Amino acid sequence: MQTIKINEDNQRIDNYLIKVLNISRGKIQKMIKEQYIKVNDKITKNSYILKANDIITVADYQEELPNIIPEKMDLKIVYEDDDVIIINKDNGVVVHPAVGNHEHTLVNGIMYHSKELSDINGEFRPGIVHRIDAYTTGLLMIAKNNKAHEFLAKQLEKKTTTRKYIALVWGIIKEDSATIDAPIGRDKNDRKKMAVTDENGKKAITHFKVLKRFKNASLIEVELETGRTHQIRVHMNYIGHPVVNDPVYGHRKKIDDSGQCLHAKTLGFIHPTTKKYMEFDSELPECFTNILSMFKEDKI
Repeated sequence: MQTIKINEDNQRIDNYLIKVLNISRGKIQKMIKEQYIKVNDKITKNSYILKANDIITVADYQEELPNIIPEKMDLKIVYEDDDVIIINKDNGVVVHPAVGNHEHTLVNGIMYHSKELSDINGEFRPGIVHRIDAYTTGLLMIAKNNKAHEFLAKQLEKKTTTRKYIALVWGIIKEDSATIDAPIGRDKNDRKKMAVTDENGKKAITHFKVLKRFKNASLIEVELETGRTHQIRVHMNYIGHPVVNDPVYGHRKKIDDSGQCLHAKTLGFIHPTTKKYMEFDSELPECFTNILSMFKEDKI
């Protein structure tokens, strides 16, 4: 849920929300009709003319999705038992279905691979305990039953899992290591993006250390203390070192059409049944190493 205070009067609510929420008129009108959007805690209409100091409340809204169909996919399974599956996700693969994208996701492939998946996150996210961006590669855990899901999710909540990423970022970072502690929330100018903001921002902490410096970039290891949407990408851009090849943050040139240089390399957690610590590691994918080699050879 988000609350928007308004001090710009004499405009229709649907016209205003198109700009603020960056979604279509049709979707906004549907949300108003189904009472997901209210003004001053009252039901409203699309034609309502805003008044100074109105408060618009927008409830979480999930459009109805078609049935998710299992698809045979070449999943890179690192480990599997009766409770968990560890997958090394490829570049460009969306983790779970969403409006307008209900095919070819990791969930479609997981559903084909296993009939046993947790359902805590609903029918469109079976087994999904956490996620990584479509163009971020690397390790993530899948829960095969609800007991395992709850156990793993609690570790994520308590920040006792190990999640280490490798990133190539623009510019030379002078510090050998540092911590970024800056809240992250929706970008007020572009609702599809995240940004460091005190306005509705949630606590976000990122630790990193420099592994190698190049002429125009730095290779870093990043460890997450929190797990906000696009956290590494937003934080590195915030300190002036956006992830190389990131299509959204940083406004730097893309080197090619492969994914951003961000890889979830290490994943560790306490196993739901054995209660023993397990840790997995993965190599950098070719899309990452190809770009990395250009910096090593001073071609960029």
